[in-house]
Amino acid sequence: MSSPPALPSGASARRRPAWAGRNYTLLTGAAVVTNLGSHGALIAAAFAVLEAGGSGGDVGLVAAARTLPLVLFLLVGGALADRLPRHRVMVAANALNCVSQGAFAVLVLAGDPQLWQMMLLTALCGTGTAFFNPAAEGMLLSSVSGEHANRAFALFRMAVNGAGIGGAALGGAMIAAIGPGWVLAVDALAFAGAGALRAFLDVSHVADRAPGGGLLADLREGWVEFKTRPWLWSIVLQFSVVVAVVGAAEAVYGPLVARDRLGGPAPWGVALALFGVGTIAGAVLMMVWKPRRLLLVGTLCVFPLALPSAGLAVPLPVWGLCAVMFVSGAAIEVFGVNWMTTMHQEIPEEKFSRVSAYDWFGSVSMLPLATALAGPAESAFGRTSALWGCAALVVIGTAAVLFVPDVRNMTRRPAPPKSPEPLIPSAPDPADRSSTAGV
Repeated sequence: MSSPPALPSGASARRRPAWAGRNYTLLTGAAVVTNLGSHGALIAAAFAVLEAGGSGGDVGLVAAARTLPLVLFLLVGGALADRLPRHRVMVAANALNCVSQGAFAVLVLAGDPQLWQMMLLTALCGTGTAFFNPAAEGMLLSSVSGEHANRAFALFRMAVNGAGIGGAALGGAMIAAIGPGWVLAVDALAFAGAGALRAFLDVSHVADRAPGGGLLADLREGWVEFKTRPWLWSIVLQFSVVVAVVGAAEAVYGPLVARDRLGGPAPWGVALALFGVGTIAGAVLMMVWKPRRLLLVGTLCVFPLALPSAGLAVPLPVWGLCAVMFVSGAAIEVFGVNWMTTMHQEIPEEKFSRVSAYDWFGSVSMLPLATALAGPAESAFGRTSALWGCAALVVIGTAAVLFVPDVRNMTRRPAPPKSPEPLIPSAPDPADRSSTAGV
């Protein structure tokens, strides 16, 4: 894969690292804006259901409605993102998210929202996410040179997770002060702003795709890349379980425990914010640490994801829950950077979005079922037993992956030598649109 175009000289280049081009800056800013809104909106959606008189099972149904379109449309979204300009797919997805969240906000603010209406609007938002995620991840992976991949991924994730901290804490406080409807309205505005930033992205550095045999042929090529890599499909299978149970615990049981035992939405927002603080700590660590065994280190750091479910099962006091959320956030960030570095190292650029779509598809495939069954599981076994079951499944699924040789033995390879750079004029060209993209 060729290196991204050289940056023009000048003040704007001097203010950024050599590998952080115009696109990287725009996309990082857009992702920060989106995360400020969406982290609060996730909490707001749960409390909107509860304030409308819904039960824990209803919260699970709304959460399932958000994730079901991911399962249905992710693969198509990945194929389109490898066929169409990725930034156009991202902007269109942001527009759909803006409209759906805006309508959800109006519905809640008007009073007496019906369960089916909330599920429908949440499903539209999930559809936008299904098309957005593969395109966004493909842009990030295709725009970072090998020698800077670890640092670039860590810095990007640190910025995004920092926004998540503010979004979760502010969202929890706003819900307590003025209600969930206004938080959903802020999220709609955030999607509009982020989409506007992404409209200015440049993808001229991405090589034109060779004519293919159509959408199904593209999906088959992505499937071949996926199934022939044991490290890839085994970890995706692991995360199909981990994401499902962690998602059920945080989307359904967390708000219920917060309401019954922690004092309401604000403490739960603080706990989620501490998870974000942990991810920043993990990203700072990964800015300087480059473990040789990428996937072994990453997989060991998935075990702490069992801690939040266990903490809710006890339940721990707010400070104890915040502590385990911090530890799990730091640990999963170490996994995330190592995972992205492995994908960047092992997957061909022209297939990034399709492989990413299979990754996302497998990882979230069981989430709609888990969130929908969270309420019935609570009724059948009790909330405490259900939460301990979530923690146990994280541990068992993660331990199983360590038996895969490719996971234990995958090592970091040195970056290939750079090809000679073309000469750059001493003065920046106003038309220069050099680009290093981020998600």
